[in-house]
Amino acid sequence: MAKSKTVYVCQSCGTQSPKWIGKCNSCGEWNTFQEEIISHKQSQSSSVSSLLPKSKPIVLSDVASENFIRINTGITELNTVIGGGLVPGSVILLGGEPGVGKSTLLLQVAGALQKKVLYVSGEESPQQILMRAQRLEIQAENCIVYNETSVLDIVSHVRDIKPDLLIVDSVQTLKHPDIESSPGTVSQIRETSNVLIELAKQTHMPLILIGHITKEGSIAGPKVLEHMVDVVLQFEGDMHNVYRVLRSIKNRFGSTSEIGIFEMVQAGLREVTNPSEMLLNRNHEQLSGVAIAAVMEGMRPLFVEVQALVSTAAYGTPQRTVNGYDNKRVNMLLAIIEKRLGIKVYTKDVFINIAGGIKVQDTATDLAIIAAILSSLFDVYIPGTACFSGEVGLTGEVRTVSQIEKRVKESVKLGMKQMYIPVSRASLDSNNCQIVQCARIDHTFKKLFREAEQN
Repeated sequence: MAKSKTVYVCQSCGTQSPKWIGKCNSCGEWNTFQEEIISHKQSQSSSVSSLLPKSKPIVLSDVASENFIRINTGITELNTVIGGGLVPGSVILLGGEPGVGKSTLLLQVAGALQKKVLYVSGEESPQQILMRAQRLEIQAENCIVYNETSVLDIVSHVRDIKPDLLIVDSVQTLKHPDIESSPGTVSQIRETSNVLIELAKQTHMPLILIGHITKEGSIAGPKVLEHMVDVVLQFEGDMHNVYRVLRSIKNRFGSTSEIGIFEMVQAGLREVTNPSEMLLNRNHEQLSGVAIAAVMEGMRPLFVEVQALVSTAAYGTPQRTVNGYDNKRVNMLLAIIEKRLGIKVYTKDVFINIAGGIKVQDTATDLAIIAAILSSLFDVYIPGTACFSGEVGLTGEVRTVSQIEKRVKESVKLGMKQMYIPVSRASLDSNNCQIVQCARIDHTFKKLFREAEQN
């Protein structure tokens, strides 16, 4: 008879304890321990090794060199984020909030990929998947749908079908027969993921796992899951906004700072090939408080519209509300305005918004944020053909940013007439765009608003 024991497992980090405790000693989280039953029975079918041949140790210099050809997913934005396509044997973990479009994206991948795809769903029936495919007008003749949660049955069918791509929706629904805890617990996620990853590595089959996220925004399950996979993608988006951002958090086969932008329409997710054109409004009505920032997301230049509203505080404590940028960094920029420009904003409410629901992480947005704040404060219009790109230091200097040549080239492409950048020694091909090199913010904004008032 199989022996089993009861332990308490932290649902945040996977630490085990013989008794329930309130605070985890490893990760410091409270009330995360749940009771789980661990069985010690040995099953011959519990490992993929019984289904596949074992690998042998080999000297690195004796490894046969193979030029793996990446598999084109059929979606350009996804290819950009993962580094050019799917690598054979790679494991991708895709996380995102409910309803953001994770299943829709992967179903479109199954329809666009001209190879055999096995789509395993533990949440939807084949009829529900068919209804979505019909709504998206996907003719997935090579897509095989399988409704199953047992990881050993999935391994068995993968061995028989031999698909070119395996999609699992989602990893929190899978269960292993040797683990007596419920699906979604740390033990189940760790064991089922390990079996599927071992299967993908030995068969050189790409594997895409969909993962749920917690209320804090992190992928549910043990943190070790993100270390086990090769690529971690985060699908971001606001339910009240049509734009979705696919961001690479970890990538062993490419850059970790690439993003892909999609637009949610009735027929599914549509790729946004030129997001700068869609995110810019050009401010034709000559309103104050608007500045255009030239930022970099990975290797892609992106122009976003920064909106600022500065008003007198109605209550004792001024409000600081920021959407799409780091709130602490905006507070730092407000302190720089007070110290280096001598402009008092500590009694003002300040609201900052990056238009289009895009979250920007590039510190080169600093110059545009200060320009938008001053534009709103003095009610001075900044022309829509002027853009800004520069990091602002605590001493008020404008610091150098990376890949300035690409930013200038994209500004020329978008028809910008004036661009404010840090002092650079690089040869910039600006054509009809006037390049204004900025050393300090006090000289820069005196010149900017003097020209704006003259216009």
